[in-house]
Amino acid sequence: MKCAAQEPLLYGGSAAFAGVTAAVTKHVGSILAKLDLPPAPDDHRRVRAVLTYLRG
Repeated sequence: MKCAAQEPLLYGGSAAFAGVTAAVTKHVGSILAKLDLPPAPDDHRRVRAVLTYLRG
């Protein structure tokens, strides 16, 4: 009975998490654009962003 009562919370929580994930993805994308780091097939932009920051 306790698990059945919590199911709506679980589904609602996953929808909220999806919204947060989309917001974070959009924010990270704008940071990478400001750093002038376009997508590249041979490396990872987040790693390049960290290296740019450390060199800065």
